[in-house]
Amino acid sequence: IHTKMVKSNRRTTIMRNIRGLERLERFLFCTGLFMGASEIWKQWTLTFVLGGGHYNWWYFPFQLCSVPMYLLLLFPVFHASHVKRIFCTFLMDIGLLSGIGAFLDTSGMHYPLPFLTCHSYLWHILLITIGIICGFSGISDYTWRGFRLMAVLFAALCGAATILNLIIGRIHTIDLFYISPYYPMSQIIISDLTAALPNPLRILCYLAVILLGGALLHLFWQYLFLIRTRKK
Repeated sequence: IHTKMVKSNRRTTIMRNIRGLERLERFLFCTGLFMGASEIWKQWTLTFVLGGGHYNWWYFPFQLCSVPMYLLLLFPVFHASHVKRIFCTFLMDIGLLSGIGAFLDTSGMHYPLPFLTCHSYLWHILLITIGIICGFSGISDYTWRGFRLMAVLFAALCGAATILNLIIGRIHTIDLFYISPYYPMSQIIISDLTAALPNPLRILCYLAVILLGGALLHLFWQYLFLIRTRKK
């Protein structure tokens, strides 16, 4: 009985937090729900339509482009506004960067089924849209302290991806965040520029480039935010 009461109270708290979200936050949360539902459909299609019932760990949904979906779904869970600001900062910096970067090499966005290919393209377009919304809306943290906190979140996510790569990668083909130590760095441009380096250093260079790109985007949003503030 106690367990049922705890679960019921938890559901009630989450529903109350959803109703307590600001209009834009509620819209972003609903976008996360849509992304989650489409990801479930994608995983089902890959497993049962293309995979004959066998799960392909290569498509495990924990890539850099998947993270925005989880952050949006966590909006009602983390009621503190500063946590959601960190999430939005990630979305306007790293999320936007990953959405744009995917179009530099679209080979990984093509599938045997046209619907899956369309899903992949629309997913990354949505990442760009979400990043722009978070950047223009004023709900992110435009300070460098905000960027540092976001970088800590990014490092934690990279750590989680590395742990999963090490554990699952022993028996399955998986390369989360494309930083698995079991596979050579394959990301376009970075793989060519760092070809002479050991793979661990190539991975670190890749992550450093992501943070650098995120910092440049953060500087851009910071500049726009200061201009808007001065006009007011």
